[in-house]
Amino acid sequence: MEFSPPFGSQPPGQPGNSPAADPRLQPTPDYGTLGPGSDLTSNAQGPRTSGVNPGRVAPLLAIAMGISLAIAVATMRSNRVMSPQVSRSPRQSSTRVAAPISPAQIEAMKPQRQAEALLEQAVAHSDGAVDQISARVDRWQGQLNWDSQLASLTTAALNSNDMRVRESGIEVELAAYGLGKNSASLQYLLKTVDSRDHAQKIWALWALGLMGNRGVGTEQVVQVLTLHLKDSDEDSRRWAVNGLALVGSNETIPILLSAMHDDPSPVVREESACAVASSGMFSREQRLSAIPQLLNYTDDAGLDTQTKGWAFQALADITGERLGNDSAAWRNWYESGVRGQ
Repeated sequence: MEFSPPFGSQPPGQPGNSPAADPRLQPTPDYGTLGPGSDLTSNAQGPRTSGVNPGRVAPLLAIAMGISLAIAVATMRSNRVMSPQVSRSPRQSSTRVAAPISPAQIEAMKPQRQAEALLEQAVAHSDGAVDQISARVDRWQGQLNWDSQLASLTTAALNSNDMRVRESGIEVELAAYGLGKNSASLQYLLKTVDSRDHAQKIWALWALGLMGNRGVGTEQVVQVLTLHLKDSDEDSRRWAVNGLALVGSNETIPILLSAMHDDPSPVVREESACAVASSGMFSREQRLSAIPQLLNYTDDAGLDTQTKGWAFQALADITGERLGNDSAAWRNWYESGVRGQ
């Protein structure tokens, strides 16, 4: 998607201010689908601070493009078959290691190109790229444009099998949105999430997850996103699920499991299963903690067959085991080997 919005900058709360709506509105076409490739290596989180103005202006073009893409994604989801044979995600792509770019070469680039080059390197597992992003990202605040290239690169980063690369994707996305990791940005998002403009609202649900992952008001972010799981419209609940998955804290696992079990929409239930199994910012250990409840779901008489199937697929994605839709086999496996480890 070609997209180059003419961003401005205004402090939050001033007339005419609106959020930098995510032109993707969906991290990837298969972000939120169950399939192989969910093992993660670490979950280091840590807040940083920045005093950069959070009020980047989103033009109407950004919102229109985002809504169009949301419709396209919804169509793609309706045609998707839930199976391990879903389209390959960046997590499953080649592990080719790119030649590193020296700090001197990076320094000679403009900020936009620095961010692009280092994200490319990080996704390709080039040594030092993540550290260079960490060292420079605060300087990129107010210097980046959120366009299709940066959206594609952060998408790939968020789907990496390396948690540090995923975190780099979050850092760059926040910088491109003009959101500093501070209370001013948090308050701006908390206000925007109640917007009557649906595109702005779901962008804020997503961005709150990014902020919460970076340690900015994490507890409050989880509370707000959890409240939006009760929204009347399916789309808001789905994006609240995605936000909670981005936060990646221990307390969000049972919240997502409850949504998987109880939400009236199969789309939201599936998204919740995917969040627990593979998407978002959970470590392998956190995902393993969901196994007992997922086992309960596999033989829950109150659950429909489709949701039970997602529970089985989530178990397969988390563990790497292939025991089919056989609840007894999964329980025997769990009792004999995993429980108590």
